[in-house]
Amino acid sequence: MSTVLDKEAPMVPAPTRAARTSASAVLALARLEARELLLTIPVFVFFTLYVGSAVWKLLFSRDGMDDFPVLHDADRATQSGAMLLGVAVLMCVNVASLRSRRHGTDRLFDVLVMERWQRAVAHTLSVVPFAAVTAVVAAVEFGAAALRPGTVGHGSPAELVVAPLVVLLSGVLGVLIARLYPSTAGGPLFVVVGFAALLVASAVTGGETHWLTWLDPVVSDHGASPIPSEVLGRPAAWHALYLAGLTALLLGVTVLLSGGRTRMLKALTVVALVATGAGIAGQSPSHEPALAAARAKMSRTPEKFQSCAVYGRSTYCSFPEWTAWRDDWARAADRVQALAGGGAAGARMTIRQRIPMVYDLHSDSSIAPRHTPGEVTVGTRWGGNRIPEFAVGVASVLVAGDEQAASGMCDARVVTVMWLALAAQDDPMAAFRSVRVDGGLGDAAVALTPTDSLAMSAEQTRIVRELFKRPRYSVTARVKAHWTELTSPKTTEARAAELLGVPGAEGAGNEKSCQG
Repeated sequence: MSTVLDKEAPMVPAPTRAARTSASAVLALARLEARELLLTIPVFVFFTLYVGSAVWKLLFSRDGMDDFPVLHDADRATQSGAMLLGVAVLMCVNVASLRSRRHGTDRLFDVLVMERWQRAVAHTLSVVPFAAVTAVVAAVEFGAAALRPGTVGHGSPAELVVAPLVVLLSGVLGVLIARLYPSTAGGPLFVVVGFAALLVASAVTGGETHWLTWLDPVVSDHGASPIPSEVLGRPAAWHALYLAGLTALLLGVTVLLSGGRTRMLKALTVVALVATGAGIAGQSPSHEPALAAARAKMSRTPEKFQSCAVYGRSTYCSFPEWTAWRDDWARAADRVQALAGGGAAGARMTIRQRIPMVYDLHSDSSIAPRHTPGEVTVGTRWGGNRIPEFAVGVASVLVAGDEQAASGMCDARVVTVMWLALAAQDDPMAAFRSVRVDGGLGDAAVALTPTDSLAMSAEQTRIVRELFKRPRYSVTARVKAHWTELTSPKTTEARAAELLGVPGAEGAGNEKSCQG
């Protein structure tokens, strides 16, 4: 006779079992609310637009200057699109949190296992998938820029986490507003008041960097040309800490207001408060005079911060983060110099990268020309229109000797400059259009360079346009043969046209002087 004893299943403490059940219920509700949130019209529309615009920029919308990205600008470009999605998430999460109140079922929840504060956590967690997708979009945008040939600089992880933190913060705000002001008007009212507060803060700061500015979720600082990362002056890590701490703080307050009273929750809320305060203190501008002085020094004396390399006959100097572009500068400069005559054909030049006087990161300014013989300025953007503009700068120095002398040039030498700069471009006429502003191809206009622009008369425009219609080799021979006269400030437009084999226009030879 044998006796079989059944082993009893191990007992699980009731609190542990209840905790597991509650966690599962919270996650299940969060998944349900996330699905419902996606189906709301505002979130669906803005979420689709956000993802769609990112795909469009990656596949179709590319400016020529995007071919050579500067990564410490590209990381900030991932932030602004998340704001509109955040607004939609805030209002729709707010409405979802008030669903039971609108339908009069609040009191029925008292008989359920899930408590009110757990439902608040579930509504907050419903935003996590949207924040995760936002993080993926930001990473893909930045990764696509980083993988392009000619990329310079380096991005900041702290800048890249701003977009998903903004979406997550918006969801927490939506739930908190529902607790503080249980009305469907709460979300839209907060958005309107928040937008007005941003306008007031902008008016108070006058557009300058201020501690109030960094209380905004997104401080993108776009508009100016890229500058070396060491003088950006953006407290990105502190701002990320501020957003993360504020998100955790508001979540803790929401749970406390919803009935959560555990010691762990209170401790985490205090930690989040400290982190938020530390982020605000760290991101508040405190070294502005020193930063302004460093930027001014880098603008006035760039050679103190640069390294140089010799390519062919010329020297190319750049800030450390832009050394990868020197080959491209050399190819562009060599194409121009190959068409020059006289001593300019073998002249040694110094191509020096420069930045303008930087007062903030959202307003661009021009670079002043220097009175340094043989020195040509190149900026911190490359590709697109910047290539022919740089070529005009090289040609101006080859003809006039230095940038300051070239800036006042308005005589027939402009014809020689423009032909030298653009004749070797893939499409000279298209490049000619791209460097001109304030005029069509039959009118007077100005031609852009990395420093000051060149004034072009209508007759000079006509002569250059005619030259581009002719074989390059035939014009090159005339330019080299008559180089001395073509680069003399005493040569008239009519004489320049004659030397280049272009028929003169009616009334040519009576052009006004530069002063006239």
